[in-house]
Amino acid sequence: MNLKNWSFIDLFAGIGGFHLALKSFKASCVFSSEWDKHAKQTYFNNFGVMPFGDITKILEKDIPKHDILCAGFPCQAFSISGKQGGFQDTRGTLFFDVARIINYHQPKIVLLENVKNFSRHDGGKTLEVVMKTMNSLGYDTNFKVIRSSYFGVPQARDRIYIVGFKKSLGELHFKFPLKNSTKPKVVKDILDKDVSDQFFIKRNDISYYKDEHDIKDQFSPHQIGKINKGGQGERIYSIHSSGITLSANGGGAAAKTGAYLINKKVRRLTPNECLKMQGFPRSFKLPESNNIAYKQLGNSVSVPVIKSIIRNILKSINASKRFSGKEL
Repeated sequence: MNLKNWSFIDLFAGIGGFHLALKSFKASCVFSSEWDKHAKQTYFNNFGVMPFGDITKILEKDIPKHDILCAGFPCQAFSISGKQGGFQDTRGTLFFDVARIINYHQPKIVLLENVKNFSRHDGGKTLEVVMKTMNSLGYDTNFKVIRSSYFGVPQARDRIYIVGFKKSLGELHFKFPLKNSTKPKVVKDILDKDVSDQFFIKRNDISYYKDEHDIKDQFSPHQIGKINKGGQGERIYSIHSSGITLSANGGGAAAKTGAYLINKKVRRLTPNECLKMQGFPRSFKLPESNNIAYKQLGNSVSVPVIKSIIRNILKSINASKRFSGKEL
């Protein structure tokens, strides 16, 4: 199964996690947009395409026609005071720009990603507006919070995924993927052999309080100690379980990656290890600056999760006798 002859656009593209996943199914990217200059350069270095800038300044008519729209848009509160039930309720937010492009181009499939708390944001009103907006634009829409560690990467990254199908495609009976393996990959599986001294944490305020092997659930992180008071970026985890969610922000001695006990020494993860935690190929070109690389990977999507969702989209379309689009 593949998406040959299908096209997609990549909004809030970051460094191209959606692009990598869709490219693996032979789909073609016809447009991408990303405002961060460093992420744009990384995207170009890997795909040979420089994303356009601020999506709020790009007219929908200037975006090429496409079959699939992807967007990892930022989480913002929406005003529903007007109770229009359509995309007017999203004005003033970045989702409005996603909605106006959907409204104009009417792609067959919409695939969105956001943080786990998006489902509870503003008391659930934000997600409610998105779902109602998608319906008003002509889409049957599903959502689910999925953990990355269920899909072959050692990162307990919980994210909400929203999939919308143009109603004209008919009833497709789409289901989100479940775990693709009963045996999880753990942090130990992705560690580099030779690591520079700069990544090690040498402090006299490190303490341990749990056995690193006493793990109840390998799909979740297992904290075994702390640095200083154990705040964010100061927690030490076992390498025999899944790692914590990579972050684009935050401080502490092990900011953005968390700290791990490795061969009786404590260190943060390297950018290359973070690359593997997100399911990117080893050939992917990261920026030379570690701090920029950490931020970009913390903002990215887990590629194997996106691939699994796309695979299920393909299955649901191919199983439908009412599908009126291109044969897959």
